[in-house]
Amino acid sequence: MSEEQVKRPVKIVETVLRDAHQSLIATRMPIEEMTPILDKMDRVGYHAIECWGGATFDACLRFLKEDPWERLRTLRKGLPNSKLQMLFRGQNILGYSHYSDDVVEYFVQKSIANGIDIIRIFDCLNDLRNLETAVKATKKEGGHAQIALSYTLGDAYTEEYWVNIAKQIEEMGADSICLKDMAGLLVPYEADKLVRAMKAATGLPIDLHTHYTSGVASMTQLKAVEAGCDIIDCAISPMALGTSQPATEVMVKTFQGTPYDSGLDLDLLCEIGDYFRPYREKCLADGLLNPKVLGVNIKTLQYQVPGGMLSNMVSQLKEQNAEDKYEDVLKEIPQVRKDFGEPPLVTPSSQIVGTQAVMNVLMGERYKMATGQTKDLLSGRYGQTVKPFNAEVQKKIIGDGEVITCRPADLIPPMLPEFEKAVEQWKQQPEDTLSYALFPQVAVEFFKYRQAQQEKVDVTKADTKNGAYPA
Repeated sequence: MSEEQVKRPVKIVETVLRDAHQSLIATRMPIEEMTPILDKMDRVGYHAIECWGGATFDACLRFLKEDPWERLRTLRKGLPNSKLQMLFRGQNILGYSHYSDDVVEYFVQKSIANGIDIIRIFDCLNDLRNLETAVKATKKEGGHAQIALSYTLGDAYTEEYWVNIAKQIEEMGADSICLKDMAGLLVPYEADKLVRAMKAATGLPIDLHTHYTSGVASMTQLKAVEAGCDIIDCAISPMALGTSQPATEVMVKTFQGTPYDSGLDLDLLCEIGDYFRPYREKCLADGLLNPKVLGVNIKTLQYQVPGGMLSNMVSQLKEQNAEDKYEDVLKEIPQVRKDFGEPPLVTPSSQIVGTQAVMNVLMGERYKMATGQTKDLLSGRYGQTVKPFNAEVQKKIIGDGEVITCRPADLIPPMLPEFEKAVEQWKQQPEDTLSYALFPQVAVEFFKYRQAQQEKVDVTKADTKNGAYPA
């Protein structure tokens, strides 16, 4: 048999319950839209269903008034035969700054105890030191630890860079590698070269996660699979394309009858697509799904800016009545990124670079003002960038402030006892401590809401018991 004839079925991760709606409708899909279709999704035989982590945790508490932990338990119950996957921001967990090791370990423990099988762990700087604790904790709890590399372009990001870091990931004890192409920058023939090089360097399975923002994602997945990529992330068609992932049904059909045939039932997938179609139409009608995010944005390839970062930047300019400065800010981003050590643009580094670019343009002078996060980045508090910072810019922003070179979390004392104490009056389950740790103000607002809802139920029960039935 030739290489092409050897059967190598591609595995599919379905993202509709997490990244697809995070990318298209700002993570606003409530659990009640998910539960009716779980039984059919569970019968597909996906490699995994990505359904938690990323921005879902924050959105559940802040906007949907849902307990994210209860959501996870509901999904676990409704998907008994499927592996559940989450996205985890390394030492940031699901927040935007670093936490102590004890908080990271406890969060991993509770995630797996509540139903997560695969934890995809990434760091915005690809600083592997920021992933060590989460990987060890995942392995200790019996979970699958997948390290995701934030894919980006730049002088430092050579094939040698990716191959070396893949080898280090294998040495760390990870179970698989994900190429996380959050901005849709990986083009088809580059994917072919990169996957072949990484497969030659490591025995770990490779998962490709990309976004359709730049219009090349499905072609990129095709070439990656031909080159040896084991797993691809897709979204069921009504919630695919645009800033989301390639469509599941399309990719399954693409590989049918080839050595890469996934073996998934296309008819069943079409039924799942039919379920989500009315929800998509509802989101369009409500304005929750902006048609702008459904098109191809070639500026992504031009400026290497992820879709979420673009929309964040537009809203910042809108607030300042400076939408006419959009092009100026786009041109400023590559310069700021270069000054900041050429980090990949993914949460939270994308927000740091984007916000600073906006400030530079609005102030009419570079780095006249800087955010606290910019100062932390240039002080080494997020970790090590692939290239050194621009020394002049660093001096202008932090002066003679201390610059750390160790793993940032080494300087953070245990935080869990402090969080346990702070959440005492609201705590109804152990996981509430972690909700508070990540988003203190938002969590307390949710705890108040939860308490008020429970009191309403208690009153209704009392009235019913006394013979008074609510209208």
